[in-house]
Amino acid sequence: MPKQPRAVLENVFAFPPNRDTLGGTAYLIVENDGNILIDAPPWIAEIQDFLAERGGVRTIFLTHRDNRGKATQIQNDTGCTLVVQEQEAYLLPDADVKTFQDEIAILPNLTGIWTPGYSPGSSCAYYANAGGVLFSGRHLLPNREGMARPQQTSKTFHWRRQLRSVKTLRDRFSPETLALLCPGSNTGFLRGKRAVENAYEVLANFKFDEYSHHPSLP
Repeated sequence: MPKQPRAVLENVFAFPPNRDTLGGTAYLIVENDGNILIDAPPWIAEIQDFLAERGGVRTIFLTHRDNRGKATQIQNDTGCTLVVQEQEAYLLPDADVKTFQDEIAILPNLTGIWTPGYSPGSSCAYYANAGGVLFSGRHLLPNREGMARPQQTSKTFHWRRQLRSVKTLRDRFSPETLALLCPGSNTGFLRGKRAVENAYEVLANFKFDEYSHHPSLP
């Protein structure tokens, strides 16, 4: 039997890893103004029923190209809006896509933020409730110690730009505005926790010189 979505917060749920997105983790935010999917969950009957029971889907926000999965089919089946950073829209030729450049207000309390590096259009979604929650896609992932970090791999589009994007997030938030980070993969390294806690401290304590030979990145 497929694993059931797990509650991160009272109105935020994490879906089981999706084979269509290289094991990516998608999330659902249940909101009065319309429910939001962060990335594409496995599109199976059990998850479709789960979403229907909670009022369906208004919008899918894709954090990067590898987590699109069956996003086009989800849009066709639900009629939802599909939001993606403009540089990744070409990967969804059969979808009706809403694009943005630097950031976009998805809801009054939910903002999409362009954080390039992992991919050209890699983005995060910031949810202003519950002390501030950042859905980081693959921009920031838990390492084996459960700390959220950028991770350079063979798929990384531009490492220096990804490090600059980490600085952008660090400068944007504060301990009062960022409490939790929900990664788009590697959730097993959280060891039973539903999110990375003390998320701003994680960003503030990130030592850039350990990740680059150019600690004075602009």
